[in-house]
Amino acid sequence: MSSDSTEQNALGTDLEPCSTDPETGYLRDGCCRHLESDRGRHEVCAVMTEEFLEFSKARGNDLITPRPQLNFPGLDPGDRWCVCLGRWVEAEEEGAAPPVVLEATSEAVLEAIPFSTLLDHEYEEG
Repeated sequence: MSSDSTEQNALGTDLEPCSTDPETGYLRDGCCRHLESDRGRHEVCAVMTEEFLEFSKARGNDLITPRPQLNFPGLDPGDRWCVCLGRWVEAEEEGAAPPVVLEATSEAVLEAIPFSTLLDHEYEEG
C-alpha cells in the first residue's frame, strides 16, 4: 500500500472510478473502495451481463428493478457496478461471473480472489 491515502486497484496502481452513471460504490462516489464500514464489500467493478443480473436476482439481490426511493436506476447489461466480493465469488463458482474492470477493482479483493482468476475474467474494451 502506498504511503498516501490513494487506494490501490487489483493491478497495484491508483484505483480508478468504476461508474458515475449509474453512480456506484458503497459511498455512491463511483469507486469500488475497501471500507471497514462496508460489510458487503462492494469492491469488484464488474460489467453487468444478463446472466449475472439474473443470477443475482435469483439469490435475492434484484439489480434490475429501478428503486427511485433509493436513488437506484436499475441496471442493464453493459452497465458497470461495484458488486459484493462474496456474490462475485459465488457467481464465479457457478459459472456466471461478470467481467471485471481491474483498474477499478480494489486490491483488497486479492485476499479472497487469486489474481489469475481476476485475469481470467478481465473485461476487454470493444
